[in-house]
Amino acid sequence: MSGTATVHPQATLRPTKEELLAKWLPGQPWFDGNPAELEVVGKFRFQDPQGEVGLDNMLVRAGEHVYYVPVTWRSAPLSARSRLIGELHHSVLGHRFCYDAATDPVFLAEIRRVIVEGDREADVVTSTGEPRPLGVSVRGNGVDSDGTLRLVRRLHTYYPGAAKLTATWTLDGVAREDVVAVIG
Repeated sequence: MSGTATVHPQATLRPTKEELLAKWLPGQPWFDGNPAELEVVGKFRFQDPQGEVGLDNMLVRAGEHVYYVPVTWRSAPLSARSRLIGELHHSVLGHRFCYDAATDPVFLAEIRRVIVEGDREADVVTSTGEPRPLGVSVRGNGVDSDGTLRLVRRLHTYYPGAAKLTATWTLDGVAREDVVAVIG
């Protein structure tokens, strides 16, 4: 079980997550959308076993493509090797550093564990304990691999690998199943 992540739905973020992503995404080689059209169309969370790092996973539409954009939230900066997306003020948690999760060791260890153990996303509750469904379910297929972990940044892009993380969700009323990460 991936644990339970706590979110603060009443919190205000300055800048917003979407504003941070709109500045960062155009510089990514896998992104070819219009940042002015960004729309978060699905979310799920993982839980850091130590409870220190927010492991936020977003499905973001820009034009005709949907992108998998996992980010991590930290209270202190990471090493220079990690890619900083930006900083924001969270009205409950204070100053936060947002990183490309593909460069955060906590996220990389947790997504690999979820895939290999056949686990799923974390349950999400509000700070008052109310369940908060985020609309996307993911499940690892339980295949062990010591290969390279690859995030499928633009959905429907194929990477070979037997170990997979698959997202089940709905877009515009249509049920979807998309591979979002592979190890191979």
